[in-house]
Amino acid sequence: MSPVTAGVLQMLALIAALALAYRPLGDHMARVYSSEKHYRPEKWIYKVIGANPSAEMRWPAYLRAVLAFSAVSVLFLYLMQQMQGSLPGSLGFSSIDPDQAFNTAASFVANTNWQSYYGEQAMGHVVQTGGLAVQNFVSAAVGMAVAVALVRGFSRSRTGELGNFWSDLVRGTVRILLPISVIGAIVLVACGAIQNFAGIHEVGQFLGGTQQWNGGAVASQEVIKELGTNGGGYFNANSAHPFENPSPFSNLFEVFLILVIPFAMTRTFGRMVGNLRQGYAILATMGVIWIGFTALMMWTEFAHHGPAFEVSGGAMEGKETRYGIAASSIFSVATTLTSTGAVNSFHSSYTGLGGGIQLLGMQLGEIAPGGVGSGLYGMLIMAIIAVFIAGLMVGRTPEYLGKKISTREIKLAACYILITPALVLCFTAAAMALPTPGNSMTNSGAHGFSEILYAYTSGANNNGSAFAGLNADTQWFNSTIGIAMLLGRFLPMVFVLALAGSLAEQKPVPDTAGTLRTDKPLYAGLLVGTILIITGLTYFPALALGPLAEGLAS
Repeated sequence: MSPVTAGVLQMLALIAALALAYRPLGDHMARVYSSEKHYRPEKWIYKVIGANPSAEMRWPAYLRAVLAFSAVSVLFLYLMQQMQGSLPGSLGFSSIDPDQAFNTAASFVANTNWQSYYGEQAMGHVVQTGGLAVQNFVSAAVGMAVAVALVRGFSRSRTGELGNFWSDLVRGTVRILLPISVIGAIVLVACGAIQNFAGIHEVGQFLGGTQQWNGGAVASQEVIKELGTNGGGYFNANSAHPFENPSPFSNLFEVFLILVIPFAMTRTFGRMVGNLRQGYAILATMGVIWIGFTALMMWTEFAHHGPAFEVSGGAMEGKETRYGIAASSIFSVATTLTSTGAVNSFHSSYTGLGGGIQLLGMQLGEIAPGGVGSGLYGMLIMAIIAVFIAGLMVGRTPEYLGKKISTREIKLAACYILITPALVLCFTAAAMALPTPGNSMTNSGAHGFSEILYAYTSGANNNGSAFAGLNADTQWFNSTIGIAMLLGRFLPMVFVLALAGSLAEQKPVPDTAGTLRTDKPLYAGLLVGTILIITGLTYFPALALGPLAEGLAS
């Protein structure tokens, strides 16, 4: 069987698995966020944190709860790293430097999981499981809660109430993420991923000396890392490490975990707004972009340019021989089109155009299908922009799901799509203009520029993957990428929740003969075009200086 055929079969198997999970998981999530019942363990949590789960919140209160919870999480994780040397199970590791501790705390709370440290050489068991793994759960649940709040904005009318953040946070964690993670961890352990609290031990000879490894609760952290579109590996090699990702089957299973909730949330959206076809239209848009990007990535990496590629069958540098080009390409696209950031290959070793596809996937806003929650609300923002553009074409006031898209709504949507590019481009320009940051580049020229552009694109878009050629463990990059991660996560949420509140206050507008049907293929095509054009106009000059220049020169 040829490697290309194997890649196509893996894609078909992945699509089949996602299709099987789509309806039951999507319907389950809709029931979770619509139910008025509180389970006993959830009541205990509400009592401990002093929250009333039945109290409805308007968007300012919902936003304050999101920001307060996240601020406390950053502080807690920062202090835990600073105290690591005094904690049990630290494996002898000392406390983390302040700038790196800030970067890591911001990263995991912002659902980015960017790492400027070697996981197996810096973090003990308590910080890994009690700090980082906990944030993998709750940061994902925060994104899902904000997405559900926006969906309620579309489904409700004549009220500014968007639900209760604490209820949404706890339910998303307890009823969705935890049960799937338990099952997924068992699957990964069966595949060969480790799950223990072993200390540091020697494992044979390495260049005349001994090599040291430590164990850890890897399988349980790996599953929520992928399921919650977090990223951030227990080991520095991430999902290329055999302890995290032992086999081709586990590799495909991890890609499934990355994609399953973001895709299924389109059905949750359709169910909650009372129109499943609207969910299918969003699903089709996501699916077209995902499949298209995967096909392009496989093409660029299988293309034979030069004798070395001819011998290896494609661009095999930096890719695990256990997976090969096809599985690495599938994983790479899945992780950059979502906010996962996990890697099973060395992104810096991809072809110039392949690296450009990775960058563009993040620069789209990670909406195909995107992160858990953030992918859905990002796509719905783009849907509003597409409706507005269509309204301009025909001279009609735009409407989406029975809600008028007026000046206020389009301003909020415009602010949302401008925040992340501003962070990426301004920080990249500053790093290139100043003398010190450039010293962290391993490569010069177009590829070196791509390293810095990729770092800020990954940070501001809350992805967390890296080109890996950049030495980001410096005060400049730890501080600026940390700021970019926090602003890139929470500023867009301000506009999403404000938009949700504005929509919820409106009176529904009945459909007429002139209403644009947003559940048809024509609209899905318009939405795809809108996404690509907006991103292209925003990032094309930067991409031309980096991956495009490198790709055309090779």
